[in-house]
Amino acid sequence: MGLTERVDAALDAGRAPGMHGLVVLRDGQVVLERYGAGPDHRLDEPLGHVVFDRDTLHDLRSVSKSVVGLVYGIALREGLVPEVGAPLLASFPECSPAGREHLTIEHALTMTLGLEWNEDAPYTSAANSEIAMELAPDRHRYVLERPVVEEAGKRWHYCGGASALIGEIITRGAGRPLAEYAADRLFGPLGITRYEWSRGDDGVTRAASGLRLRPVDLAAIGQLVLDGGRDIVPRSWIEETLRPRVVLDAGTRYGYQWYLHDGRAQAIGNGGQRLLIAPDDRLVVAVTAGEYDREQSSAEAALDAVLGR
Repeated sequence: MGLTERVDAALDAGRAPGMHGLVVLRDGQVVLERYGAGPDHRLDEPLGHVVFDRDTLHDLRSVSKSVVGLVYGIALREGLVPEVGAPLLASFPECSPAGREHLTIEHALTMTLGLEWNEDAPYTSAANSEIAMELAPDRHRYVLERPVVEEAGKRWHYCGGASALIGEIITRGAGRPLAEYAADRLFGPLGITRYEWSRGDDGVTRAASGLRLRPVDLAAIGQLVLDGGRDIVPRSWIEETLRPRVVLDAGTRYGYQWYLHDGRAQAIGNGGQRLLIAPDDRLVVAVTAGEYDREQSSAEAALDAVLGR
């Protein structure tokens, strides 16, 4: 059974009921597109029942983090941001909490800050650290002033605040909002003209979760990574980004804002948002879904069908 037959069989059998969009590229060409329908949200804003097609923007949630990681590499080449080994606090001179002088930008890129952070609570609750960050008077101070709970660089701990810090370093270095810089240096060269990137009440781009793209444009970003950056993102940065740096579990590692498993790279977002790069199969797979804050089985079913596993 071929790729298209496998995917259609899975969809017909109802194995991906929450899937909103699926785009598969092989060798840089679209070989499959499928779109669904269902209730959707723009972060916490209900959008009602949406019938999706190629031109419908969709929340990427934490896939945004992986995009921010790529943008950092562009800004680094332009000399706008510090090298990854630079002290993190040097980029935030207005905030110098004691006991964090050892932290580097790389600790943020790899989510190994060693600071207290909990995103296990629903993303509608202030008990969730990312939501608490959004509600704080100064989001970056909120992150940097979290209590130190372990040695930095030793253990991965999921932290949207780390991505917020990376986004702010880009903003300060570029002298303009993260969303504007990303549109100019990443989206524009890829021909991506339609996007949204939400901002907090403080006007700051939500680096950790606020990007909305069409699935076909998300796939284009994945193809860029598979192609080694095509000089939009430096090849050397792509290589560093996808180099395993910290262990998550027996089979999964983490690079710079990307998950790495079995020779594949993946960006993952709440609700079933996925961007999978499979070099050995010459495939890029973008999935969007609406299973926010619950089991995200539709994306996994779609990926299983594409990969024949």
